[in-house]
Amino acid sequence: MSSELKLMPKQKSPNGQPCCEPVVYPDVERTQAANMAKIAKALGDPIRLTLVDVLRKHAGKVCVCELVPLFDVSQSTLSHHLKKLRDVGILDSERRGLWAYYYVNPEELDELSAWLSGGS
Repeated sequence: MSSELKLMPKQKSPNGQPCCEPVVYPDVERTQAANMAKIAKALGDPIRLTLVDVLRKHAGKVCVCELVPLFDVSQSTLSHHLKKLRDVGILDSERRGLWAYYYVNPEELDELSAWLSGGS
């Protein structure tokens, strides 16, 4: 059984016309994608990813003084990374006197997690 495949020369599409149909269409809306990209970008640093890992494993709020010994960076550098994670909503904090206590907002990671696992 032989099937003959006809090859056609490539032709230029008229202006404003797509060259072909997309293979698939995205499930994620642009605003969703922008939000998930901000979160992914914040998690794109090894220190930040490790911070989120430590904080999500901890049952409660963690003092920044307890986090500093885990990293080979200054307290001010660690605070910078914590601020980046707070800015996108992954972490939140509570002040108690001189110290800040940090915790993960798991719902901020839900959308990205669902998308990565193919659920949305």
